[in-house]
Amino acid sequence: MKKEIKISILLFVIYSLFSFTALKAQDDYKYEIGGMAGTSFYMGDANKTRLFQNPGLAAGIVFRYNKDLRWSIKNNFVIGRVSGDTRDSGNAFPFGQQASFSRMFYELGSQIEFNFFNYSDKFEYLGTKRISPYVFTGIGFTYGSGEKTFFDANIPVGVGVKYKWKERLNIGFEFSFRKLFSDSFDVTDKDSDKFNLDDPYGIKSNVFKNKDWYSLTMISVTWNFGARVCPCLNID
Repeated sequence: MKKEIKISILLFVIYSLFSFTALKAQDDYKYEIGGMAGTSFYMGDANKTRLFQNPGLAAGIVFRYNKDLRWSIKNNFVIGRVSGDTRDSGNAFPFGQQASFSRMFYELGSQIEFNFFNYSDKFEYLGTKRISPYVFTGIGFTYGSGEKTFFDANIPVGVGVKYKWKERLNIGFEFSFRKLFSDSFDVTDKDSDKFNLDDPYGIKSNVFKNKDWYSLTMISVTWNFGARVCPCLNID
């Protein structure tokens, strides 16, 4: 009888350890943190249509909250450089005047991301994928350095792809545009007598017309933390 009890206890302990291990193996993670780096370029009066003209370097940090396998909220801080020159724009300006600029910018933003696939390296019964394209939009704020500083809100719109390289390690690539709500991102000089790119044609503009943009092309590496069990039931 004692032998049977010992065997039962042993089997119970083995079963408990197996169940605990299986449960831990199903853990997913709520948060990501990491860094990103890439290029930035400007589009405005000195560059109307050309992608990646006068590219600068950009880098930043990113923090992501993964609500579930499809939806995430991402926060980022980015530092980059943009520049432009009307001589490269292909446009004609009043009285043949020319202008150029270069400035550092600093962005603090938040975006909502939607993954096209259930993104995870676990939960195969949910049809998860280690790789997923995604789209995102949100809101941010941009500060630009220079003699004439710049501060404005921006609306980011972009696409990307993320890959689960290891259990907690993610690699991402994304391309986005940041729409600004003013036409002075390309104005860095305080001297009002100089020709500048703040509405150089004197054409009345609105929130959707004749405003500056900039673009980011970034590669990111992030680390997951904050274990969560049963993401299929959305239980924290």
